[in-house]
Amino acid sequence: MTAFLMVRAQVDAAAKKDFDRWYQDEHLPDALKAFKARSAWRGWSEVDSNVHYAVYEFDDLARARAIPGSEVIKPLIAELDRRWGDKVTRSREIVEVAQRIGG
Repeated sequence: MTAFLMVRAQVDAAAKKDFDRWYQDEHLPDALKAFKARSAWRGWSEVDSNVHYAVYEFDDLARARAIPGSEVIKPLIAELDRRWGDKVTRSREIVEVAQRIGG
């Protein structure tokens, strides 16, 4: 069953505009390619406007679980840390789809 790697980032308000542009133009496409994910999407929370979510879709749970701690994620983490330092804090979660109805 499909699984997702979800990345939640708390972004400093002063860095939000530049972070958004960088994530759109560089990070999301680079991560999609590096992870060999089926798809990726991202967005900003309506509850907390400084919270950004990125979601990567995988064919199965094993593929999603393989990403955190892997060699392919390390350069992406390093680049994000280098660029944004303490202006962005992140957490990651793996979710396996248990049920899907419609579309």
